[in-house]
Amino acid sequence: QVQLVESGGGLVQPGGSLTLSCVASGSIFSIYVMGWYRQVPGKQREVVATITPRGGRTDYADSVKGRFTISRDNAKNTFYLQMNSLKPGDTAVYYCRARTASLLDYWGQGTQITVSS
Repeated sequence: QVQLVESGGGLVQPGGSLTLSCVASGSIFSIYVMGWYRQVPGKQREVVATITPRGGRTDYADSVKGRFTISRDNAKNTFYLQMNSLKPGDTAVYYCRARTASLLDYWGQGTQITVSS
């Protein structure tokens, strides 16, 4: 079992920045990849960025490349999503996800990000 707790959402103006954090606990050693996803009402949840805890390999959705950065701090069992140059289209509920080597998925509770003036 892996538990994920997110923090850092809120309201931000267009062009602003926010950083999301996701703290993992439990069977952390079993985590193969971690990621951030987002979802708006009426649409499917979409991947934003992923990172491998060991190698630090990252991947990004085209819509956020150059604006968002995913990172991890293994000593703190925490991974982050730094979001810059935010746009109204980034408004969504953001979720962190951990996938284990046995392909089990664990999700955080979700945090709302609203980009609006």
